[in-house]
Amino acid sequence: MKLMQKLIIAFALLGACLTTRAEKADQDKPIVLEAEKVSVNDVQQVYELDGEVLLIKGSILITGEKGNIKVDPEGYEYIDVEGNPKSTASFRQRREGPADEFMQGRGQAVNYNAKTEVLTLTGNSSLKRLRNMQMVDQLDGWKIEYDDVSQAYQVFPPENAKAEDLPLARTILSPRRKATLER
Repeated sequence: MKLMQKLIIAFALLGACLTTRAEKADQDKPIVLEAEKVSVNDVQQVYELDGEVLLIKGSILITGEKGNIKVDPEGYEYIDVEGNPKSTASFRQRREGPADEFMQGRGQAVNYNAKTEVLTLTGNSSLKRLRNMQMVDQLDGWKIEYDDVSQAYQVFPPENAKAEDLPLARTILSPRRKATLER
């Protein structure tokens, strides 16, 4: 497990190097939902989506096969979207700061907590930071958590992972000096 702890620390340090965050304007945008079937419970503020799910909230774009959205009394959304055996769920969001910078991810499940601004990708996951549609950073692993507030990444192995299976996470990091100068 020492290797996994080192990976988690490395990704946390990587996140600390980033200076941009998700677009704050997204918080005040309405949610646009599309699916083959939508079930709405306004009393409980629960929305069920089934079949070719598309969710748009400002610059946030989430796709998948099946989805669930819960809204708490304060108005924060908790979004869970799953893929299917043939395709994964996906997440994309524009970041504040440099023009044309995005966070883009995929996995069997995408979970986004609008209150804490934590994105969790589960099941053969990948998360990329793109600038001008060029990859700046990329993480791959079983489960990836990205905390936009603290700007920290964490990659977790499957619960039943064995030491001989490691490494189960992979990352590609662009040199920070070059990335900083290109802004």
